[in-house]
Amino acid sequence: MPNRWRNWLAQAEHDLGQATASHLDGRHDWSCFAAHQAAEKAVKALHLALGREAWGHVTARLLNELPTPPPAELIDRARILDNYYVPARYPNGHVEGPAFEHYGSLHSSQALDHARAVIDFVRKALADA
Repeated sequence: MPNRWRNWLAQAEHDLGQATASHLDGRHDWSCFAAHQAAEKAVKALHLALGREAWGHVTARLLNELPTPPPAELIDRARILDNYYVPARYPNGHVEGPAFEHYGSLHSSQALDHARAVIDFVRKALADA
């Protein structure tokens, strides 16, 4: 079976583009979710490139499972992104109101920064591998 890590990285970059477009369009809930997806898929790409399997959607755990753990600050960024996996998409993800009412420009701009940091880490790790 071919190793498709490049496909995972390309999808991560595509998802980051969607996160940016959603941010600019004022769809901050979707921007946050897409930023999470971009980071998750980038880390999975790195696992695959290293000949490892990666399962699940908790980006912080996926980072911690790498043979060489990343800096603690990156894990913290991933933890923030992990909070957007479910609540940003579901009407019952918050105590009241639809999900989109709970996210604004500050959320999505920070989510984009966190996702970019994860993807930059992955790109550097791939270059060094």
